Amino acid sequence: MAMRDGARAMTSLFIQQPRESSIFASQQRWLMAQAGFALFYGCPALGKQPGLYSGRLVSTIVDYDVASRNTAAVFMQEMLAYRFVKYRENPPDRRTRLLDVTELALDPLRKWMHLHLSLLDHLDGGARVATLAGNPAIFASLEARIGYGILENQRVRNPGEAFNLFTWANAGGGVMDYFIGRIQEWSPEAEKIDIGPIVAADLCRTFMISKTHFKRLMKRASEMGSLGFNGTGPGAGLWLSQGFIDEYRNYQAEKFAIIDAAFEAEAAALPVVRELTAIP
Repeated sequence: MAMRDGARAMTSLFIQQPRESSIFASQQRWLMAQAGFALFYGCPALGKQPGLYSGRLVSTIVDYDVASRNTAAVFMQEMLAYRFVKYRENPPDRRTRLLDVTELALDPLRKWMHLHLSLLDHLDGGARVATLAGNPAIFASLEARIGYGILENQRVRNPGEAFNLFTWANAGGGVMDYFIGRIQEWSPEAEKIDIGPIVAADLCRTFMISKTHFKRLMKRASEMGSLGFNGTGPGAGLWLSQGFIDEYRNYQAEKFAIIDAAFEAEAAALPVVRELTAIP
């Protein structure tokens, strides 16, 4: 149920900020963005110094086998054009054109972080959100730890065939979140989980995806046995296979484990505040 609530929250974020959310519109773009955030913030405790510039981002993306050098370079230019990053004014070394991440990109990142920490708190009764609010300076190295953790985790980067089908397509991850968010009742014994009827036109409009692309995505997923309809016509309910849900759940479990471990490492480095008891 926490996974479902998280999927609903991610769908809500996309609807609220579709342009800003486009930075995470596919798995590849999300991984490239995580690389950019990690480089920008850095984490000295991991031996990762802060500093974002085009050459370093492209090399990092290629080194982690996220995308080709050309794709990484195009992504960098898009981030500049969309004003998600900007060149730093008066850099100490003019030979390296350092980049700063703008508020346009940081706002959805903060919401993404808050959402994930909130769900972790909900699962175990922790106080991660309150701790971060009281110690905002740890946000930078926390995001860097998460970014590098994601880039280095193959189970997050490649969770399964059905998951990859959606998340490596533009806006496909948003569609998958929406499907998971529609789950009302779930049983581990059921082979298929009915999520009710969907309106393809509304989904295409919401996630800014063409009808042709959406139909192709659904057709391929159906051929894989990941989903299907209970009958024909506009009222036919859509079902998701248990395998499809398992891939999504395993991916989320890996991602949340990375975030939890990163937070624990940052929280452990915080100074301990002891109450002083007055001596009469």
